[in-house]
Amino acid sequence: MSERKNTMFNPAMEAMSRDERTALQSKRLRETVRREYDNVPVYRARMDEIGVKPEDIRGIEDLKHLPFTEKTDLRDYFPYGLFASPLQDIVRIQGSSGTTGKPIVAGYTANDVEVWTEMMARTLSAAGAGKDDIVQVAYGYGLFTGGLGAHQGAGKIGATVIPMSSGNTHRQLLMLRELGTTILCCTPSYALYLGESLREAGVDPKDIKLRAGCFGAEPWTEAMRKRIEELLGIDALDVYGLTEICGPGVAFECMEKHGMHINEDHVIAEILDPVTHEPLPCGQSGELVFTTITKEGMPMLRYRTHDICVLDDTPCACGRTLVRMGRITGRTDDMLVIRGVNVFPSQIESVLVGVQGVAPHYMLVVDRVHSTDTLEVQVEMTDQMFSDTVSHIEQLKQLIRDRIKQVVGITASIKLVAPRSIPRSEGKAKRVIDNRKL
Repeated sequence: MSERKNTMFNPAMEAMSRDERTALQSKRLRETVRREYDNVPVYRARMDEIGVKPEDIRGIEDLKHLPFTEKTDLRDYFPYGLFASPLQDIVRIQGSSGTTGKPIVAGYTANDVEVWTEMMARTLSAAGAGKDDIVQVAYGYGLFTGGLGAHQGAGKIGATVIPMSSGNTHRQLLMLRELGTTILCCTPSYALYLGESLREAGVDPKDIKLRAGCFGAEPWTEAMRKRIEELLGIDALDVYGLTEICGPGVAFECMEKHGMHINEDHVIAEILDPVTHEPLPCGQSGELVFTTITKEGMPMLRYRTHDICVLDDTPCACGRTLVRMGRITGRTDDMLVIRGVNVFPSQIESVLVGVQGVAPHYMLVVDRVHSTDTLEVQVEMTDQMFSDTVSHIEQLKQLIRDRIKQVVGITASIKLVAPRSIPRSEGKAKRVIDNRKL
């Protein structure tokens, strides 16, 4: 890995004093609430129902008085019911697939696109990227925000962009080697796959120019970061975003790798108790809730992400004063309940990545047999372990079973499978198969 550079794209905003930022956030929040109330009938009705008017919101301390916005709202009022700008002012529509058949879309004004581009420019700059870099974008393009978001940010900092999109791994590696890619943008699971494929092709990381990567769109662990960095010889940085807020770039890691800096001049983050919905202080784990304060096309007030994490407002060595969010440790809405126990896939992953003899590729298969929930953990063995004795393999299974029991609190069936037998993903990795009829 090369010398680390903690580069800021916009120091005036990224290193602003807390008092200055609070004043800026309060001003922008008042403007956004008024815009939402005046232009989005469904949200105006919700505010009226609880007796809150725009003039009641004087600053960020009043945020708690506003009603929530949920992902179901985007489906219920699809396609334009949450837009706060007339359609003729919307220059871009992005979206994602919905769980009930309807897609989720978000509308962007020209200013919204520019704000999003700025946030991604900060993301790439924090990875040390600049106008002399070559950025390979292996996120998907189209309605999905990953590809275009990274592309726009790379263009903003003046870098050369390779718009590869996802898939076609052989071609990805060819371009990476021949074009001298220095920055890679994709999902962490695909970065891992590219690293494995590079090694299998006999390419030494020292023989390529790749220096850093911005990886997001799915949760990953520190152990997975370490493996990616080993395989590719880079600094692997986390990036967070979601279509409803703007796309990737809502938050980003710097080279300190101690949490993702949230772009607080554009969004306000809260951590709430998932059950009571009461605000929690920094340092306590809870549900992440975002409020956009510069978005025009489709502002989101108190949008429940259902992601579980922790906020950290202590100073960062990089010089940024932006609050940081920790890694996503689970979700309140995709949490598995198995025999009455709450289970997050990330908990299982945290166990597996600490076990020698298995690779960081796994699948959780949940079923119901004779009215009882079952959990099977399928995990790949390393090449060395695959050729080991039956007794050693059985010992490994028992070790994993015991550790999962300690961490999660339930007994799982462990199935060790051959190396490279679990399907690789060129997008978001599929980790769970739930066969129950719930």
